[in-house]
Amino acid sequence: MSIAVIAGLGNPGLKYRNSRHNIGFDLVDLLLSSLAGSWTAEARFEAEVSTVKIGERKLILAKPQTFMNDSGRSLGAILRYYRASPESLLVIYDDITLELGRAKLSTNGSAGGHNGVRDIIERVGPGFLRYRIGIGAKPEKEMDLADYVLSRFKPAEKKLLDENAPTYMDHLRLIIDKDIETAFNTINQRKPTSHDSCHNKQL
Repeated sequence: MSIAVIAGLGNPGLKYRNSRHNIGFDLVDLLLSSLAGSWTAEARFEAEVSTVKIGERKLILAKPQTFMNDSGRSLGAILRYYRASPESLLVIYDDITLELGRAKLSTNGSAGGHNGVRDIIERVGPGFLRYRIGIGAKPEKEMDLADYVLSRFKPAEKKLLDENAPTYMDHLRLIIDKDIETAFNTINQRKPTSHDSCHNKQL
């Protein structure tokens, strides 16, 4: 499997900037910045896109501007234009089932309640690669899920994500440069958190 398109998911507009649901946008922005690239609005794709070169490889970076629930419409158009398969697509997005800051790489499976991923599965197919970043569970069960994912990170949460940013960039380069099995084994290693360490001392 060779990655040709990397897409970060989010919602366009200042209203949603820096929200939990836009962490996909944030990471693909950071990746593009590290490559000294810039975004171009492409109406035919309903997305902001950039063509970048890493080594000898050319990649398409994308941020769908369709709003989250219609992400598949945009990415489907991109894949058709470049004659790329679903398996050559890497999608970066938020995951409420993972603890804050934890990264996980997966493929296939369900959307896990994520509407953007659900739309991509329906319009593109299930075979794309998924790089998920944990945003943590709702603080209260009664809280509306939409309100939670559209909320902004607290300062301490943002600090943790900023500290993890170099690791996320290393992960993305690993996915691009190495074989997928190596990327899976490296990224999905369960590393103890500070919470785990405190818990183990009490046992």
